[in-house]
Amino acid sequence: MKRIKVACITQTVCFSNHDGDTSEYAKKMICQEYEKYKVQLDRSGTKYKILSEKTNEDGAIVIEIKKQYNTSPVGDYLS
Repeated sequence: MKRIKVACITQTVCFSNHDGDTSEYAKKMICQEYEKYKVQLDRSGTKYKILSEKTNEDGAIVIEIKKQYNTSPVGDYLS
């Protein structure tokens, strides 16, 4: 029988405005969405590590994140 002992998933997530608006308000809303995402991860108890974070000229935030897959143990993946 096989069992998953440890697991993580690596994702590239882009937080951006869908209509192409680059106003300061739109950039602020993107930042708020990103912060809300991190709070949601913390609140749910998901273990994660942000590997990279880049803010583009249009205000879009692109992150590469390694996070816990479902409720599987993460082992040394996040060290």
